[in-house]
Amino acid sequence: MLDLIVRALSWVLSSLTPRPQGRHRLGAPPPLRLIPVPPPPSRFTELLDGSASAVVRPYVLTPDERRLQRERRRAAGLATLGIDVGPRRIHGLRVPAGAR
Repeated sequence: MLDLIVRALSWVLSSLTPRPQGRHRLGAPPPLRLIPVPPPPSRFTELLDGSASAVVRPYVLTPDERRLQRERRRAAGLATLGIDVGPRRIHGLRVPAGAR
């Protein structure tokens, strides 16, 4: 694949660049030397045991967590409109409605 790309690129460049004139022209281009590249080592040589790790789904929320997240998102959305709904508790103390 690399050889094909090099050949195509050299053909395009030779057709787009001007031909040298006079005594100092190069003549035939030197042959391309391609250095062989060894294949990369395999990264995963051992099988993973699925029973060794616990199944964790962090995106699953309890109903209380879902309600708190919905309240936070609602407060953030209303804050963009300039409406402050504020938290009901600050540092564990209940905040009166007028102070929010």
